[in-house]
Amino acid sequence: MSAHTPGELWWAAKSVDATRPFLTSYDPATDVRVEMSFATFDNWVAKTANMLVDGLGALPGDTVALALPLHWQSLAWTVACWVTGTTVVLAEADIPEADVVVADASRVDAALASGAREVVGASLHPLGLPMDDCPPAATDYTQEARGYGDVFAPPKGDPQAAALVHGGRSWTGGELADRGRDAARLGKLTAEDRVAIITSDHAPLAALGDDLSKFLGVLSAASSLVLIPSRDSTTLQSRLDMERVTAVVGDFPSPLPPQASYRSLP
Repeated sequence: MSAHTPGELWWAAKSVDATRPFLTSYDPATDVRVEMSFATFDNWVAKTANMLVDGLGALPGDTVALALPLHWQSLAWTVACWVTGTTVVLAEADIPEADVVVADASRVDAALASGAREVVGASLHPLGLPMDDCPPAATDYTQEARGYGDVFAPPKGDPQAAALVHGGRSWTGGELADRGRDAARLGKLTAEDRVAIITSDHAPLAALGDDLSKFLGVLSAASSLVLIPSRDSTTLQSRLDMERVTAVVGDFPSPLPPQASYRSLP
């Protein structure tokens, strides 16, 4: 049965084989490599969703502003919002109005001044360690989330409800599910693909597209994702080969080599 919301895209993707690698990331600051299976990532999604609902009192339709760069923690928050029926708001330089704001250390003070009902600080540590100095008025994401359940029973998703707000535009869950399917079809993605997202350090979530369609395409195809900071072309090519990447998204420092085994996605 076709998924009608981005939350349903995730449930369908993980059901293919939860033991497969889903997300591999290289930390821009330390180069630490972290690999998560669909099951491990889903564990973080469930803990985050339970924290969002039971700890922060979020209800379907509430807005959650993500003042975070592209990172496995921000992706876990994105999917957690979608499975709980809350609306993801992508923050730019300023913190937008929202019921809940999730911010990294550089923006947590601005989040506290935004008037949000709840503020969460995210460490962005590659291994999920707590923040070094989380303000008392904010909730430390990874420290708090560990105490919540590993399973989340999602409410029935409403494909007509707002699921994403960015740049003055709003997309419903149904629209995002359609965009995910379109991205997978155009990229000819399958569950066998490993899609590398090549970004600059501290790239925004919108590096996945204004509508996050590059991420939604991966979910729609049940592909796996590799987050690789842009480096010199030799190092980057070595990592792409080591990770057995089949498709790349982003700016490669030089033209793809003729012998490359991966393709460039739109």
